[in-house]
Amino acid sequence: MNSDATSIKEYLESVPEERKPAFNKLRNTINKNIPKGFVEQISYGFPGFVVPHSLYPAGYHVTPELPLPFLGIASQKNFIALYHYGIYTNPKLYKWWVREYPKHCNHKLDMGKSCIRLKKIDEIPYNLIGELVRKLTVDDYIKEYDKQIKRKD
Repeated sequence: MNSDATSIKEYLESVPEERKPAFNKLRNTINKNIPKGFVEQISYGFPGFVVPHSLYPAGYHVTPELPLPFLGIASQKNFIALYHYGIYTNPKLYKWWVREYPKHCNHKLDMGKSCIRLKKIDEIPYNLIGELVRKLTVDDYIKEYDKQIKRKD
């Protein structure tokens, strides 16, 4: 879902009614488990958690004026998307997620590099997502990110 929302509240109001309970529960799960330092804001048109410039002044290498994205959630056409950039930067975390997911869901994991597609909103593994969110601190994520982009400062 492309959104012109400029605030979290505005985005949440735009989520289709049938998805609102699952979407709000997912967002609440993230908020309860996200390590200190990450900041929630609209990022790329949907609710996201970023590393603020105050902690990582270089920002996102593609668009340095933006803070470093870490996690986002979006209501897409056919699913709720959970974007977790730590899964993309950390092979150990990716392997853990792929191994653990089938223990919590009866359907096949559907994901891309950082996008986990939650197509069955009545089977979202909230506890597992909470555990995933807790696995990387801001400092851990910055280290992983810097390794991936091989920043030459």
